[in-house]
Amino acid sequence: MTAAPGARGPRLRPGDAVSVVAPCSPVTCDGIESGLSVLRNWGLEAAEGEHLRGRHPRLSYLAGTDEERAADLQRAWLDPRTAAVLCARGGDGAHRVLDRLDFAAMRRAPAKTLVGFSDVTALHEAFAVELGAATLHGPVVALESFSEDPVAAAHLRTALFEPEAATVLGAPGAETLVGGTARGVTVGGNLSVLNDSLAAPHSRPSARGGLVLLEDVGEDVSRIDRMLTQLLRSGWFEGAAGVLLGSWEGCTPDAAAVRTLMLERLAPLGVPVVGEFGFGHRAAQITVPLGAAATLDADARTLTLDRPALA
Repeated sequence: MTAAPGARGPRLRPGDAVSVVAPCSPVTCDGIESGLSVLRNWGLEAAEGEHLRGRHPRLSYLAGTDEERAADLQRAWLDPRTAAVLCARGGDGAHRVLDRLDFAAMRRAPAKTLVGFSDVTALHEAFAVELGAATLHGPVVALESFSEDPVAAAHLRTALFEPEAATVLGAPGAETLVGGTARGVTVGGNLSVLNDSLAAPHSRPSARGGLVLLEDVGEDVSRIDRMLTQLLRSGWFEGAAGVLLGSWEGCTPDAAAVRTLMLERLAPLGVPVVGEFGFGHRAAQITVPLGAAATLDADARTLTLDRPALA
């Protein structure tokens, strides 16, 4: 399977309805109220998933049971009024809902946009593989990275409402690690989740033809090494066109060690690589479309989409 552009959802307009769901970890009341307020200030009709504020009865790291979280996500995707589905947060649990989704029914629904990052990577992958959908790797609604980070929120709003203004992406601190230019389709997200998805249902067998996004948070460089090595040894990177690296917030011992590792493990691929591209677990994160045909210019440190991310 070669990475291919995904079907685009519609751009948003004031008055549109969006659904907010919690397919992973639970939210706080303050966090979700602040996030919903931002969406409503954008002129959107923000509908809460039935179990948005839920808790798993035994496992405190999950927002409701697998059945509840999957039902909310599927109901939002099938709702003909919903123009986009925004995840309340990442955390844990996205993989657990995948086998409970009726992808056949979801394929018949009109195209729409899924937004989120971190553990939501599992959903981005599954929606690309099973639905042929383009999605947005961007802030989740119930965290400070959305409601208290005006730069991150503004970039997401532009991607949703004015996608033609977000076709050339870059970040002030981006760094050329391996120069060159490459064309491909954006794939990936959180390194840990991609590694956990290897050889599992609803996941792509490789990133062939892809411009691979990678980021993570709170991992030791030795574990990042193991995960990268697993992806490399499994053949997942075979045919990848280029790599964009996001943030490595809280990864130990320091950013310099992660940079050294990335150069050592990724430079032998012989493809362009850009570091610190501004997405992931960081302040002022940028929203990056997944399933979008694009050109990576590692020397200019830009990602240029062939067309706006939303239709």
